Amino acid sequence: MRKTLMMLAAYVTMAMAGAQAAPLDQLAWLSGCWSADGGEPGSGEQWTVQAGDSMMGMSRTLKGGKVANYEFMRITTANDGAVIFHAQPSGQAGDSFTASTLTATEVVFENPGHDFPQRVIYRFEAPSRLRAAIEGTVQGKTKRIDFPMTRAACPGQVQTR
Repeated sequence: MRKTLMMLAAYVTMAMAGAQAAPLDQLAWLSGCWSADGGEPGSGEQWTVQAGDSMMGMSRTLKGGKVANYEFMRITTANDGAVIFHAQPSGQAGDSFTASTLTATEVVFENPGHDFPQRVIYRFEAPSRLRAAIEGTVQGKTKRIDFPMTRAACPGQVQTR
């Protein structure tokens, strides 16, 4: 009986810990550095680990050794628990997308009122692949742009004194 009670107490503790986990904990797989498949060296995304109910990200695309496109990104948790993706591409005005799907390996953010894209998708394929995509409609036609990436070592920081 005592063993059964101890097992039950352990189960309840684990269940409560899982119930109290922050929604962004499910996106732990996104943190780190991702190299754009087929892109010039230095092209890809980098995401911080979740802290303070937010993750910070940036992406850049190099062409001919120069930055062709960049984006600053942030994923936050709203007061109502919604997970929000904020994006500001290449110096443009930012916009926000709300998670419609959030699992242990995928997140889909949507903003039906946005011009293009209306959806931003991140799908983790263990152990080291990230399938990002943007999709929506442009002039009544469906459009999708894929951004396949592979986990990469994050560049080292130079120590100064």
